[in-house]
Amino acid sequence: MLEALTSSPAIEQEFRKRFGKTASVFRAPGRVNLIGEHTDYNGGFVMPAAIGFFTWAAASVRNDRLVRVRSNNFSCEERSIDLDNAPESGGGHWSDYPLGVAATLERSGLRLRGADILLSGNVPIGAGLSSSASLEVATAVALLGVSSLTLDRTEIARICQHAENEYAGMRCGIMDQFIACHGIAGHALLIDCRSLESRPAPLPDDAKLVVCNTMVRHELAGSEYNKRREECEQGVRYFQRFLPSVQALRDVSLEALERWGAGLPDAVFRRCRHVITENWRVERAAADLQSGNLTEFGNLMAASHLSLRDDYEVSCAELDLMVELAGQTKGVYGARMTGGGFGGCTVNLVHAHAVERFQETIARGYKHVTGTTPEIYVTSAVDGAAPAAADPV
Repeated sequence: MLEALTSSPAIEQEFRKRFGKTASVFRAPGRVNLIGEHTDYNGGFVMPAAIGFFTWAAASVRNDRLVRVRSNNFSCEERSIDLDNAPESGGGHWSDYPLGVAATLERSGLRLRGADILLSGNVPIGAGLSSSASLEVATAVALLGVSSLTLDRTEIARICQHAENEYAGMRCGIMDQFIACHGIAGHALLIDCRSLESRPAPLPDDAKLVVCNTMVRHELAGSEYNKRREECEQGVRYFQRFLPSVQALRDVSLEALERWGAGLPDAVFRRCRHVITENWRVERAAADLQSGNLTEFGNLMAASHLSLRDDYEVSCAELDLMVELAGQTKGVYGARMTGGGFGGCTVNLVHAHAVERFQETIARGYKHVTGTTPEIYVTSAVDGAAPAAADPV
């Protein structure tokens, strides 16, 4: 792995060295989800924020129909596809994400130009901060940009999600791609993952988003993610016997779960309970941000983590330790795991004056128990994908 290039001038200069021509540069952010985990693929509600970690894509047109990609995050190994003969799925390689986007854009009816693309990013990989969606969206806006095509941001998100589902084989929801496209500086977004309507929720000026990376990623994450989706779909089929209008767990109320849920296997019952209660927490949390009630917002973050730990069973000892340490630290409004689970990161809403003490407390306490020094990122909510010509060196 080479050092990531983290500005528009730097990646444009590297592109010129490698390809002998100039490039246009685009970028897309990673994200952290404040609350609303594993609800997006159940048609529910989520509240992510785009954060100041990015994937940059330097791109220039070719005279043929090849899309050729390299990445500084993966030793600049080169892969390509022919847009006129693109495969239906990938082969388990990092390039499945950008090349899958190219193939899916082409199949959507757009006529892309061939392109050389150099990718580089500083979104931590495997940390639950959506490096994959950042990569996909950066690739999409780059391909559209050099092909002189425009596309609605929500449609870009749909295409990138479809590429990850079908080409890369990860059955993710649309939250990550949506926030990478639609992020608003200083705000989280309350997103209805069924209608794809969204509204901004202001984050307080005197608070910071602090992301704590456990530095672990358990191997079962991918398979267990898809298993949770299957369990949720099993719950939907069960409730359709009583409520034919149910299309997703978003349509099942807590009262319906209590009335008919006894017929479900215990694990499926608990998966359903998490999703149903989490949707309620997200809507309540948005109201708390609007009113500035950060204490109650933090309580909802805590309840979300417990539900993910006990009902959805996607936490792990390292995440639980991070949340416990945060709960013992002054100036912390709330803490919870974020992302798919089984490792990765916690998200913490911390008063600005307490951030330095918080970092020291978490780092010291986590290393004392685990022997591992965590990475801790202090960030704010940023805008979504855009051309990156104005990036500083």
